[in-house]
Amino acid sequence: MATPLRKLLPDLEDPRRNFIREAWDRLRRLPGGKRIFSELVGRAAPYTGSIGASVRALSLGHAEVVLRDRPKLRNHLRCVHAIALANLAELTGNVALAYSLPADARFIVAGLDIDYLKKARGTITGLCDCPDIASSERKEYPVEVRMVDAGGALVAKATLRTLVGPKKGRA
Repeated sequence: MATPLRKLLPDLEDPRRNFIREAWDRLRRLPGGKRIFSELVGRAAPYTGSIGASVRALSLGHAEVVLRDRPKLRNHLRCVHAIALANLAELTGNVALAYSLPADARFIVAGLDIDYLKKARGTITGLCDCPDIASSERKEYPVEVRMVDAGGALVAKATLRTLVGPKKGRA
């Protein structure tokens, strides 16, 4: 990471801080900051980064992530591939939850259920309003994500079963 950017971002390894929240809050106001944030998330989770989605809005309990339709994301029916939509659901739910977590908590997705309701064509937006997480107590939370097309039609919905617990060394 370039030195000027490193100065803007919190230490990823610091167990007392919420990297996602601090990075978003610092970068979103800068020209190109949302793009830089989205690329950072994609580098931290390379498979997730493979779809090239962009985080557009992030706040306590809420995320909006945009996926542009591109040929590499399509299936044989020329619509966005089911796994690209599952990846969008996971990314959207994860950034919403990560932003909202207490600094001493971490999470992992323990399961994912997804329903494909309509062929996904064009730009798809992932929307998540996740539960309020008040502590790092070990507990599973359902994180629901809706995916809508440019016209607002629901194309898929997913529920991430997400296990929250204390960061390593905090248990």
